[in-house]
Amino acid sequence: MKSKKTILVYLLFLTLPAFAQQADMSLIPYRKGDQWGYASLEKKLVISPVYDEANFFYEGYACVMKGKKYGYINKAGRLVIPLKFTNARSFCFGYRDNGKGRKQDTVLFAAASTEASGYEICIDTKGNRMTKCPAISENSVQDSTRPVSENEIEPVYGTLVKSETFDKVMAQYKLPGGEDDFYIAVKNGQYGVINNKFEKIVPFQYSSIVKLVVNKSVYLFAEMNGRKGILNGDGSVFIPVENSRLHYIIGNNGKDYLILTNNGFTELKVFGSSDPLASKYADIQYDREGGFVLTAPNELKGCFFLNNHRLEAKYTDVKFVNNGGFVLTRTQAGKNGYISNQGLEFFEE
Repeated sequence: MKSKKTILVYLLFLTLPAFAQQADMSLIPYRKGDQWGYASLEKKLVISPVYDEANFFYEGYACVMKGKKYGYINKAGRLVIPLKFTNARSFCFGYRDNGKGRKQDTVLFAAASTEASGYEICIDTKGNRMTKCPAISENSVQDSTRPVSENEIEPVYGTLVKSETFDKVMAQYKLPGGEDDFYIAVKNGQYGVINNKFEKIVPFQYSSIVKLVVNKSVYLFAEMNGRKGILNGDGSVFIPVENSRLHYIIGNNGKDYLILTNNGFTELKVFGSSDPLASKYADIQYDREGGFVLTAPNELKGCFFLNNHRLEAKYTDVKFVNNGGFVLTRTQAGKNGYISNQGLEFFEE
């Protein structure tokens, strides 16, 4: 049986990221040497760096740490909740039943701990323990990445019957401006494409073909002998079937991207463009906060922001925050620091 501590921590981790409000971006955590304060977006120091750790402001409060104890400051830099917690999280809104039918009161709270064990409680904006933790609405997070080797099986089309040409039809599509129907079909376990005249548009030689419509154009993600590529809807080659990895990503900015790996190197492209945005990396991963983490062959990391700014791969870790407006980096000296999507470094050694 899970302990109360474990259950509370699990629920907070599960729900807070989906429900939490956006950070206040008017003040950015700023590191000077080993101490943290806050600066404006123009890098003008606003709150002197006197803390061992500083987090973004949420709902007027920022969680800071000094001497291994956490507390909260306001935007004027005043400590409004004492440094007394062994662990603390940002404030967010939850709700509680007000006892009047189905109506609910909204309440601002944070999770914190005063014990070495890490047992978390909920506190109000004065730092007092709440008798009951507010509830949080869970929001589902849609995965914006799509491994193209997955088959998306559609219903068999009854107007077409099994023949010498195919065994089963998996999907149907039309080309923009065209009248003919095209069918992704299977013959002896191999995928191909035929039209409504039973002509073979794509030979039955692929282990998988998946239809995708991007900007009203039809593309076919094809796989053969463990290699992946993309065909146009008419069967012509869009990207040769020679990649060991091929992912389609819809970025937070609405643009369509591709991550391709071939011969041990990975590159990033805008869908439909032949020029790579980033190439010759050991790995590229999409971060749901909005951006791509680039890993060089020497395992150092950089990033590609969705505003097309690229950060050189010279950090041991990179994590996007606040909808991709910033990344939290870890330098080779082992120190953290924020960098904006304009390339501004909010730290100094």
